[in-house]
Amino acid sequence: MHRFSVVIPVYNKEKYLKETIQSVLNQVNVTFEIILVNDGSTDKSEAIIKEFDNNEINYISQINRGVSAARNTGITAAKYDYIAFLDADDLWDPSYLSSISKLISTFDRQRVFATQCVVETKKQSIAPVYSVSDLKPNETRVLNFFESSLISSLLTSSSTVVHKEALAEIGEFDVQLKSTEDTDYWIRLGLNYAIAFKNTPLATYRFDGESLSNGRIDFDSVLNLDAYESETPHHPGLKKFLDINRFSLAVAANLAGNKTAFEKYQKGIDVTNLNNKQRYLLASPRYQLVIFKYTKKFMDLLGISTSAYK
Repeated sequence: MHRFSVVIPVYNKEKYLKETIQSVLNQVNVTFEIILVNDGSTDKSEAIIKEFDNNEINYISQINRGVSAARNTGITAAKYDYIAFLDADDLWDPSYLSSISKLISTFDRQRVFATQCVVETKKQSIAPVYSVSDLKPNETRVLNFFESSLISSLLTSSSTVVHKEALAEIGEFDVQLKSTEDTDYWIRLGLNYAIAFKNTPLATYRFDGESLSNGRIDFDSVLNLDAYESETPHHPGLKKFLDINRFSLAVAANLAGNKTAFEKYQKGIDVTNLNNKQRYLLASPRYQLVIFKYTKKFMDLLGISTSAYK
């Protein structure tokens, strides 16, 4: 039987935290512990955690050091071999961990496991689309992370389970990164491991416009995509994956009026790796991007999904 340590970093998540914890406690036919790392919350998050009287919960409180430091603390405290990541405002289906356990049994030589993670907004649930043309619903398969993540990421911070051996090999989350720390970690995993994947929606990312992850990017503390450029000859799909992420950062920098960051990311892009929408947006002036941004928000409110990635 596979046993799981569920690592949940917490910072001011009183609105969602109770439901998140309960979704883990609702897991069936599996052994697990929950490690809740309170990263200096100033709201009622701690009080909510203490409402749960459960021996499976390990509560750790620390001064605010950021989500990467909180995840690292949780990993260090874990007593089981399989580390399951979950954000403090997201949800799991009751069969999530048991499905991961079956994945582990089926692909016992793999060390990284994941399922589909849907995005829940106020209007709709949006299923991810992966760059795997023949991937069927509910199919299980071992996939290359980079080739499969050119539209939606195969790995997310609420639908990924990693064996301790892999975590020891690639190291901790980078505490110097204030944005894109997840992407940096997924790249490091993808350079070393394939992903055993189940294409079933068993995790839910609850989109909150007030979330830090949806806010302004600190371009002085994002991952260095150029550091992985030397690996591109050895990893199919990596160059295109890096360029699509450069595109995302370039557009964000243009919207923020950060010309230096925009030029930095733009010059590293091979535009043949972008689709027509992405090339158009990359070449658009800031005022047009602002219009597109608010148009997209309006469409989202109407329940109409738009994306530059497909």
